[in-house]
Amino acid sequence: MRKMKIALSPGSIGVECTQEEAIGLAHYFGYEAVQPNGRELAAFSSTRLSEFPGELSAFGLVWAAAGLGVDFRKDEPLFQEGLRNWSREVKALQQAGVTRVGTWIMPTHDSLTYIQNFKQHVRRLREVALIAEGHGMRLGLEYVGTKSLWSSKTFPFVHTMVETQELIADIGNPNVGFVLDSWHWWTAEEGSSDILALRNEDVVSCDLNDAPGGIPRDKQHDTSRELPLATGVIPIKDFLEALVQIGYDGPVRAEPFNKGLNALSNAEACSETIIAMRKAFSLIRG
Repeated sequence: MRKMKIALSPGSIGVECTQEEAIGLAHYFGYEAVQPNGRELAAFSSTRLSEFPGELSAFGLVWAAAGLGVDFRKDEPLFQEGLRNWSREVKALQQAGVTRVGTWIMPTHDSLTYIQNFKQHVRRLREVALIAEGHGMRLGLEYVGTKSLWSSKTFPFVHTMVETQELIADIGNPNVGFVLDSWHWWTAEEGSSDILALRNEDVVSCDLNDAPGGIPRDKQHDTSRELPLATGVIPIKDFLEALVQIGYDGPVRAEPFNKGLNALSNAEACSETIIAMRKAFSLIRG
């Protein structure tokens, strides 16, 4: 039996709702996990936060990965402010039972060379990882493999799995791993063997997307994707089967950044997405 869970990430499919509404939508449409909103959870009372684990369990749900509420990509004052603000969020996430948090790496920079940017990421993300670790959470890093993005500024930065492994190794915290996205895995021209070189504990969260047809891989744009199996451009079966083989037991969400999907009602978007995700998962055993 597969261990990974089909997750509802409302913002990724154009659904605007509260945390409690997201849980209700996930339950109604048959998702297996739901994304926590750290900023919203931080506004709840301690009593209410402690109720979430039981509520999710009753609905047959688990938490997916929360988004990281710290901007580590820009100037130092903004980063330090983010760390201070996140301290409240991370406490709320922990009390609500969240154990995973993820973020993405900007694959280019206007002024920092690769080495300068690498050192800055190591220092800043180590600080984030230590806070996450202190609250029982794993931190996932998502590389962005889209060439039209990583080649858009003066200095390209981390945009492949192996480069992300180097970054994770230098951060040096055992709670840091990957957010794997079929889109970035495909645009980085990686294959099943790259995923099979990982372990379950190396992967914090996953995204499942397809790509528009008729566009060369190196001309694809990051903000224009498709739901899983919409076109068959990305070998999603290979991606999912490799995750099954390493025993991945975390959430898998759709993140298509698709204008047509975003224009639908909340119910329609949730329905279209779970249909696509189930179709993709039907390709794998279990």
